[in-house]
Amino acid sequence: MTQARRSNLDPKLTLRVPVSAPAPAERMASSGLQTKKRDNHNGHFVQPTNPNVATMQEDVLYHFHLSTSTHDLPAMFGDVKFVCVGGSPTRMEAFTKYMAKELGLDHPGAEYPNICVGTDRYVMFKVGPVLSVSHGIGIPSTSVMLHELIKLLYHARCSDVTVIRIGTSGGIAPGRRHEEKLSLFPVRLGPLGPSLEPGSVVVTRQAVDASFKPVFEQMVLGKRVVHRTHLDERLAQELMQCGADLREFPTVLGNTMCTSDFYEGQGRLDGALCSYSEKDKQEYLEAAHAAGIRNIEMESSVLAAMCGACGLQVAVVCVTLLNRLEGDQVNSPHEVLVEYQERPQRLVGHFIKKRLAAAGNPRDL
Repeated sequence: MTQARRSNLDPKLTLRVPVSAPAPAERMASSGLQTKKRDNHNGHFVQPTNPNVATMQEDVLYHFHLSTSTHDLPAMFGDVKFVCVGGSPTRMEAFTKYMAKELGLDHPGAEYPNICVGTDRYVMFKVGPVLSVSHGIGIPSTSVMLHELIKLLYHARCSDVTVIRIGTSGGIAPGRRHEEKLSLFPVRLGPLGPSLEPGSVVVTRQAVDASFKPVFEQMVLGKRVVHRTHLDERLAQELMQCGADLREFPTVLGNTMCTSDFYEGQGRLDGALCSYSEKDKQEYLEAAHAAGIRNIEMESSVLAAMCGACGLQVAVVCVTLLNRLEGDQVNSPHEVLVEYQERPQRLVGHFIKKRLAAAGNPRDL
């Protein structure tokens, strides 16, 4: 559950913070499906903060084309321990096939059907305990997906679930010229390691907004509601260790700025609208880097806020496609971009295998 209180950031805002969730036995009565509890559910169950969900006779997950009355969600999803989400449907299908091979579940002629085949909003694939879901681009699309995903995991009686976004982003990597400027910029440089180049993978320490604050703001019934965007520090460190294990590409820990727009919201100069100069852009991105921000994307804050409120372990792992201080357009060769986009998949795949091996069974937890 969450509790509403006044925010110290602004007395006019409501701040939602997580409080203790109901015991697992209470949330078991939510779905009309009378499926017995699974033996492997011995930890933290997924728990939406909305009390209305538990009293619904039927819950239609409209954008997934799933429902508690037409699908046996515990049988379909009850063994899910890892949910990997990303913007591109093609990328999430490729990740499913990759994980099938990594977990030894692939075989000649194997097919991995789209579970959400009845809709074209999102795609969903499952292999073993790994669920792969697309979220589209930006906060609104991701928010809709997360509402239904969290309810799906709840109705399926899933426990001890880890959610990881694997995606792409723009990096902020000052060169020598910019580093000299930063020494004069009136913002203290955070202890988050060296700058990074295209192809580097950023494990998010903190999701922040365009003002560099660790919050996600939303309008609810005409009022501004502020959610915290904390991510699991131990999980981030686990992922960093996986990067060190692989030693295949640079992996850094840093803050991620989440914006509501790809163009002006990220200081680009190549959109249809532009109300600032090159100098303004450079100063803004330099300030972002000085504040500990290492990459920019459009989904991390809502992911951190919603999953955190519902007690889900959550992380964000994104590759940088370009250095935003040196340009705005993604113009690397196609084969280079494809290889870049596979890097978060390889890191997260390694993490999943390590977690499963530590649990004593490479295919289940």
